[in-house]
Amino acid sequence: MSSESEQTIADRLAHVEARIAKACRATGRDPAEVRLIAVSKTHDADAVRAALAAGHRVFGENRVQEAEGKFPALKAEYPDLELHLIGPLQTNKAKDAVALFDVIETVDREKLAAAIAAASEKTGRRPRCFVQVNTGEEPQKAGCLPAAADALIAACRITHGLDVVGLMCIPPIDDEPSLHFALLRKIAARNGLHQLSMGMSSDYEIAVRQGATQVRVGTAIFGQRDYSAG
Repeated sequence: MSSESEQTIADRLAHVEARIAKACRATGRDPAEVRLIAVSKTHDADAVRAALAAGHRVFGENRVQEAEGKFPALKAEYPDLELHLIGPLQTNKAKDAVALFDVIETVDREKLAAAIAAASEKTGRRPRCFVQVNTGEEPQKAGCLPAAADALIAACRITHGLDVVGLMCIPPIDDEPSLHFALLRKIAARNGLHQLSMGMSSDYEIAVRQGATQVRVGTAIFGQRDYSAG
């Protein structure tokens, strides 16, 4: 990667961080309360290295297999790198995910919770978990339905002993996102959860104003994705 490209990623990171800080100040929040997850899916290791060189350490990937091709070497080089799984997880990939990811944000059914718990027992790794809620009740999208969220959270915690720290959602693309962010915040509050993963490149400032504690931003940092590459 050219030094110019590296600088572009560093500049975009700084721009997104500044906008997060501005959104926090508008609602009286401390910008330190919000973590930026740089979503590197379909971007190569050089792009991740450019973000690492700029001082960033928290990244998100959608697919276990793609992350396995990029991050073991990067994590060895940068021990403080934190990796989040933000895409759907199949139960047969749970062991691989637990071995690589520090945070799994897409726990959406009890069968998956059981698989993560079993993998944690075998590997000795206990990733932090978010329950994904399908706030728009879209049939094609992952996530538990809002009405089922309380029961799934309880099962993850009590039955399977997962370290559930928060909730995650992806609003329908054509809906007003603030309504979905408010719903997620309400579900989290009644379950005593304090972390909210919500907001992407198109709506992360709205999410921050609605209480997001972490936002998942890819395109605004790394540029358009090349889906033919992955």
